[in-house]
Amino acid sequence: MKRCDMALGYLLSIFLILGAGHAQINIDSNEQFHEELVIRPLAGDHVNTYFQFTTRWHYGENESLFHTQLTPRVIAELLQQFDVKELHIGLTQGLWRYETWGYPVVETTGGAEMWAWFNGPNLTDQEVNRQWTQLANVFSGVLCASLNFVDQTNSIAPKYLLRPQFMSGGGDENQSKFIRYSSLPREIVCTENLTPWKKLLPCGSASGFASLLNSAYVHNTKFHSLGLTVRTLCEHPENCVLELTQTANLVYDLRLLEQSTGDFSLRRLFGMGLNGYCELAGSSQIYVQLNEQGQRYQLVPEPTKEIKTTRGGHTVIYGVYDMQKQFEGQGERLFNIAWVTPKGDRKQRLGGGQHQFLIPPPLNVHRYLLGQGQERGRIATELTNNHYEPLPILLQELIPWYVHAYLHTLRIRSRNLQRHEYTNSKKDLPFQVLHYAPGKQRELPTHLEIAFELPPNSAALITIEVDYLLLKWLEYPPDANHGHYIGSAILSTLLPIARNYTAIPIDGHLFEHSFNATRPSYVLSLHTEALIVSLPTPDFSMPYNVICLACTVVALAFGPIHSVATKLIIVERQSAAPKNFLKKIIFKLTKRKSNSQQQQQQTEEDKAIGGTETDIDPTDQRES
Repeated sequence: MKRCDMALGYLLSIFLILGAGHAQINIDSNEQFHEELVIRPLAGDHVNTYFQFTTRWHYGENESLFHTQLTPRVIAELLQQFDVKELHIGLTQGLWRYETWGYPVVETTGGAEMWAWFNGPNLTDQEVNRQWTQLANVFSGVLCASLNFVDQTNSIAPKYLLRPQFMSGGGDENQSKFIRYSSLPREIVCTENLTPWKKLLPCGSASGFASLLNSAYVHNTKFHSLGLTVRTLCEHPENCVLELTQTANLVYDLRLLEQSTGDFSLRRLFGMGLNGYCELAGSSQIYVQLNEQGQRYQLVPEPTKEIKTTRGGHTVIYGVYDMQKQFEGQGERLFNIAWVTPKGDRKQRLGGGQHQFLIPPPLNVHRYLLGQGQERGRIATELTNNHYEPLPILLQELIPWYVHAYLHTLRIRSRNLQRHEYTNSKKDLPFQVLHYAPGKQRELPTHLEIAFELPPNSAALITIEVDYLLLKWLEYPPDANHGHYIGSAILSTLLPIARNYTAIPIDGHLFEHSFNATRPSYVLSLHTEALIVSLPTPDFSMPYNVICLACTVVALAFGPIHSVATKLIIVERQSAAPKNFLKKIIFKLTKRKSNSQQQQQQTEEDKAIGGTETDIDPTDQRES
């Protein structure tokens, strides 16, 4: 019990205090760029590809920010205009499966997520709120995302989680630090986000690893996430480093690629081979995991070298491809890596005899809704500790303003993993830290942070009762019957082991810095599923139905009224022609004979009139 209390205290302290072991500043070269690609075969015929592009710029004083080379100009202007020292943006589509895929290198949530640290002299909450809104609007245009919807109604200031990872240098006694966090779970990631994201790279998408990110293949994945992280590392105000990290995390389902044998390659995953490396990159490395699920395959061609790394008692073997060496003397040929299953294993695979064994990760989390109806319900978050030691837990909830939470109903019940139901005993798990900021309708969301100890080999269920508010008819989003989202909760803990753990340490900036990076404990952050709440929704189709009915009635009535009002009603003369067929023929013949007699009589009259006119004397005409 004391050991877990010490771990929880260490977890809080590591979130509140920035350690002195941050990334060391390289003064020899002003700017560096590195590109990395990590490929890991996963259980269930899935493949994880993780791209990381890191740009580090030693810019010295702030005046040097106007002269950029590898760093995008918009990032430099951001540091000039705002007092932001650290920024994280994530755009994700899909859900990461912790039980079968382990933990990702960079943790993100579904939709759009954004949080930033502000540090500057004489900063106030009002000034930070203004800069936070403007910062979201700037990156809404940079990434073509809907970050302009980030405002005070969906933003909070975490107190224990999301601790700073930047270094502000000396002389910051009078400088205050502020944090803002927001998430947009309804945001959809598409091609218009990928294109501007690639334009921030020094080589763009013309060459290097970014050329593999074809939108047609990226958005055909089961999970894809784009990330952008900016932080400043200052030993003193005149010696600073700007670090920009862009990440792309993809998970492919081989069954969707019609790969029944399980074989795959770079060309199969991305639609093309690698056309080279970025000429501006200091290093271009591809890391392929060889052990665990990677043992099923043979690599063609073989890697340049193999690296065996041990971290927290867990050993991982990576095959390394140095692209700068691979393309020496290769010309313009595309580089491809193939994962081939041996023939014996392929027969077992087709016959269903191959079993993929996966050790579950130490900690899992899920979230769902309880209750029925559209008036009230309960938000439930379930955590599972598969480790034999207790784990300290920090949990953060951001509940939107249209969902009213009741703090007195917050409970944490636990059970042993051998049991399937939670007991209704009054002895719940106690809170060791509790921070609650109630929401305000149409102005502020509800902010909740709790800390407790999760017993070993057990599960805990956190529940809180909520009410669903009635909205004004103009406050409903498009497709209101789809539901309203509640963003995912964030969970942090300290793992004593590094099983299924691939995150980069805080004092490193490349994936290779995680090799043999053994620590006393490992900070882990997880995101739960987002929830969809069905609020009381009016029948928005009723005006449409009324308009259609009214227009139909008007159209049916307008035709006859217009005809009666515009046409002249006259009596039709009845024809003297008989209706019998023979009589009609006789009538036509007699009518034709009478017409011919009338015409002959008319011609005789015309001739008689003409003769009288010719008998007149011309002298008489002159006299007349």
